Amino acid sequence: MSSSTHLNSNKKTLIPIIIIAGLFFIFGFVTWINGALIPFMKTINELTDAQSYLVASASYISFVVMALPASYIINKIGYRKGMSLGLIVMAVGALVFIPAAEARTYWVFLTGIFIQGIGMTLLQTASNPYITILGPIESAAKRIAIMGIANKVAGALGSLIFGAILLSGIDEIKDKLSFVSIEEKDQLLNTMADSVVTPYIVMAAVLFVLGILIRKAPLPHVEAEPIEEAKDGKTTKTSIFQFPHLWLGVLTLFVYVGVEVIAGDTIIAYGISLGFPAADAKFFTTLTLMAMVVTYALGVVLIPKYISQTFALKISAILGIVFTFLIVFTSGFTSVLFVAALGVANALVWPAVWPLTLKGLGKFTKTASALLIMAIAGGAIIPPLYGSFVDGNKAKLIVQGMSEAAAAAEASTSGYWILLPCYLIILYYAMAGHKLGLKKD
Repeated sequence: MSSSTHLNSNKKTLIPIIIIAGLFFIFGFVTWINGALIPFMKTINELTDAQSYLVASASYISFVVMALPASYIINKIGYRKGMSLGLIVMAVGALVFIPAAEARTYWVFLTGIFIQGIGMTLLQTASNPYITILGPIESAAKRIAIMGIANKVAGALGSLIFGAILLSGIDEIKDKLSFVSIEEKDQLLNTMADSVVTPYIVMAAVLFVLGILIRKAPLPHVEAEPIEEAKDGKTTKTSIFQFPHLWLGVLTLFVYVGVEVIAGDTIIAYGISLGFPAADAKFFTTLTLMAMVVTYALGVVLIPKYISQTFALKISAILGIVFTFLIVFTSGFTSVLFVAALGVANALVWPAVWPLTLKGLGKFTKTASALLIMAIAGGAIIPPLYGSFVDGNKAKLIVQGMSEAAAAAEASTSGYWILLPCYLIILYYAMAGHKLGLKKD
């Protein structure tokens, strides 16, 4: 390829990359406010730890329910209309928060979060394969890392803004709840619940406008060009089940999204359980996300020029294992910092797993993308498991005579052992899993 052709192709992809980065910014913002929503919902709806993590479940389970339908819809209407529809559905989900706040009913909040998740599934199902196949596969991790920066910067902003709106005064309210009358308690919690109304009306309006604007966006059609790896007729693959590296990739992404959500969404509640005031703890999700942003930036510079996608994945998994041990065996703010450091371990997993999993899939690329999107369900299943471990351990420790505050801190810390098997699976995929079945072609 001549340098002028290369420049032209770079110019052609620049605008789409900026537009898709804008979309990643939006669903980063919406996804990462869960870190603030979890302790908020726990207080206003008087929930256990396990119940409060259903905020993450409602958001992520929609990816299982909707990934294949979303893939079908996008095949029918194309990437651009799919993205537009996704934004409008997210706006509808945001509006559901208004009746939910009025009724202060947990399942209505969860319904709003689930509808937003359906919109995000449409967005993700359209934009992830789009950005992967917009240029050469070797540099896909670099493009996805740019998306990651947009996603996590938005997430940091979202968690700060919503942390400030939803968690202001939460400690004082929790103190008051223990001694006020039932009527006063209801009044306090209703006032607190109403604080979500304005931000969600603003969010809905912005999403509707963007949903209309994206219809006019200059996005080139790439859906007709799946990644055809086997053009010479050698391939005899007739089914998606003949690609073991794909199924292992789906499992890897499943556990990865679980640990990413734990790192971002449990850290505020973890800080509070260790005795940090909510006014300080609300900043903790931002620490995790900033760690991710710095690592994404390194990925953009280093991949594929200096390190391969595979090497980035190996280092990420090893760091995850090391940080898991450090979280459990340290205490106080040091332990919180190691939860935030998981951002470094997590950042390059998603960008590396996508191209490694889609490699060699040819006409099966779209179906494989839908399966990878379904793997986001790891975020629905693994965080509530963490929550139920914390609840179970806390109850045991209280029975053994430990104070409630000490039991909450101890149980919250030991719950992080759930990360270890997840990082071991990621390490296996990086070492060997991504090559399974490909050598025989």
